[in-house]
Amino acid sequence: MAHITREPTPDTSNRPGPAVQAERAHAAPEGRGCLFALSQPPLMLFLTVIGTLLLIAGVHDLFLL
Repeated sequence: MAHITREPTPDTSNRPGPAVQAERAHAAPEGRGCLFALSQPPLMLFLTVIGTLLLIAGVHDLFLL
């Protein structure tokens, strides 16, 4: 996007040829899985808050009603 960002055009002399790019395109993408998603701090904070609210509601229903 040199015309929009006004950056110089990239040098394409060091890029791999079409055969190498086609080989990389057929490789299976590396999946990160659910444990990667659960390791994110905002998600863990959200799940902690929701779990705490459910725990408080359960304790309230069992012992205070």
